[in-house]
Amino acid sequence: QVQLVESGGGLVQAGGSLRLSCAASGRTFRNYAMGWFRQAPGKERESVAAISVGGVISYAESVKERFTISRDNAKNTVALQMNSLKPEDTAVYYCAAKLLGDGRTWYLPSSYNYRGQGTQVTVSS
Repeated sequence: QVQLVESGGGLVQAGGSLRLSCAASGRTFRNYAMGWFRQAPGKERESVAAISVGGVISYAESVKERFTISRDNAKNTVALQMNSLKPEDTAVYYCAAKLLGDGRTWYLPSSYNYRGQGTQVTVSS
């Protein structure tokens, strides 16, 4: 069982930055691929970024060059640095964990084993 707790969300003006963090329980964090997803009101959940067990990083086109995902296996954390935020980035952001994920299906929320409760990110124009 892996428990995930997100933090770092908030209200920011367009063009600003936020750093989300996800803390994972358990002693086998390094065996999990980690992903970030988001869901805006009335919209489907969409993939944002992921980092595989082997360190392969993937981004959605909409966030490339603006967001950076990283992980610290010693601290059991994964972070999402979000720069140049836009109003359309407003959503609840979730982190998720996939056992032995190699990155090939990083964009599929249903392929992940665990998900956090989410943290709200609101970008004002």
